[in-house]
Amino acid sequence: MPFSTRTLPPPGGALEVLTFGMGGETFALDAVIVREILDLVPRTAVPGADPLVGHVINFRGRVIPLADLRPAFGMAATAATPDSRIVVIELTLGEEALLVGLTTDSVDEVATLDAAACEEPPMIGMRWPRDHVRCLVRRADGIVVLADLHRLFQSLADRAGLSTIH
Repeated sequence: MPFSTRTLPPPGGALEVLTFGMGGETFALDAVIVREILDLVPRTAVPGADPLVGHVINFRGRVIPLADLRPAFGMAATAATPDSRIVVIELTLGEEALLVGLTTDSVDEVATLDAAACEEPPMIGMRWPRDHVRCLVRRADGIVVLADLHRLFQSLADRAGLSTIH
């Protein structure tokens, strides 16, 4: 799937994001989709599931998928640390809200990123699939990878024969 500039934030705007660490990199996701940040909880493996969502957890009396974004970004699995967290997000799948837990190495901060500092990922020199990256954001302390979770989970839904994620 080719990368499109339509996924870039509008020029002159700001992005409210939650930044988190994964595999030694700083990633971000739109803060508006974050429902809760949890300490690690017991998880149950789902035999035969896609590596992206190979486990489920109990979240406030509901069973929700637990996603590990590392395989999608070509990163090796790592053991949990005292800083590891689960970020529960809400996406819309068809007509239903879908809660998904995301494993992280750490949760850093809620930040406002300048949309003018966003760039499409380069054609070469990246170890991540371009269609999993919404944009790269330049900051004084390095680059923040704004993950394209909608596209990532849409791809998973398409493979499973499910409807569109909004």
